[in-house]
Amino acid sequence: MRRIYDSNALHRDDDESHAPRERKREAEPQAMRSVPSGFLSKILVPHWLRYRAIAIDVAAPDRSFAPGQRIPFTVTMRNELPIPITLPIESPVPWTWSVDGHREASHVPRSTIPDERRGYHFDRGERKEFTRHWSGSFKIASREWERADAGEHTIGVAINVAKPDAVGLEAETTIRIDDD
Repeated sequence: MRRIYDSNALHRDDDESHAPRERKREAEPQAMRSVPSGFLSKILVPHWLRYRAIAIDVAAPDRSFAPGQRIPFTVTMRNELPIPITLPIESPVPWTWSVDGHREASHVPRSTIPDERRGYHFDRGERKEFTRHWSGSFKIASREWERADAGEHTIGVAINVAKPDAVGLEAETTIRIDDD
C-alpha cells in the first residue's frame, strides 16, 4: 500500500475533497514521542522534589453524621508542578484509607499485599479525585461488623510510599458520629 502512496500513480489535489492531499517530503520531529515522561521523572527529578510536588487532601461533606449512616469522603491528589511526576510506591495498591488508624476500618489483619515496586504517575498539573464511603462500622471478624461508638473519628489517607508521614503524603479529617 505504501508503494502506491509513494509513487506518482495517485492524483493528488489539495483543493479536491476526495483526492489525497499533497505529501510533505520533509519529516517534522514530534517532541518527546519516543521517551516516556514517567521515565524522565524517575531520572531527572530528585525524590525529595517528587514527594513535595504532590498534595493530598481528604474531606467529608459534613462534620457530623447519624449512627449507622454511610459516611462519604473525597480524596484529592494534585501534582503542583508543570512537569510529570512518578512516585515510587511499595505495592500495586497506590493509596490506602483508614479510620482511627484501622486500615479500611478493619480490626482484622489483611492478607499481605505483594511487595511490588511500582510507580504512581501524575501528569503535569494532574488532579486525581476518588470518592469512598465508610459504613460507620468496624470489621472485627471475617463476617462480623461492629457499629462505631458515638464521638469523633479520624479518616486518614496516605499514598503507599515507604514513610508517607515523613514525606507529607498523608492527610486526615475528623468527623463526628452523633448519639442516638
